[in-house]
Amino acid sequence: MAIVVRLDVVLASRKVKSNALARAIGITPSNLSLLKSGHVRGMRFETLSAICAYLNCQPGDLLEYVPDDDAGVRPDEALRLTG
Repeated sequence: MAIVVRLDVVLASRKVKSNALARAIGITPSNLSLLKSGHVRGMRFETLSAICAYLNCQPGDLLEYVPDDDAGVRPDEALRLTG
């Protein structure tokens, strides 16, 4: 998957336990665990907003785009090829 979830890193840097975050934002610990491991296909903006508010962070602190190896031409290569 091209989107990597960095929630575990932010939790560790803030010294926040997963159970405390789950309770604070109103989701089950098992759903938070799935989110942390990246085993979800999507996330509601409401959930993302609640996580960011509780952890005092930005969405970009939690999510990172990493191109797949077989994705073909990267956007920076496409610019170089066309310009």
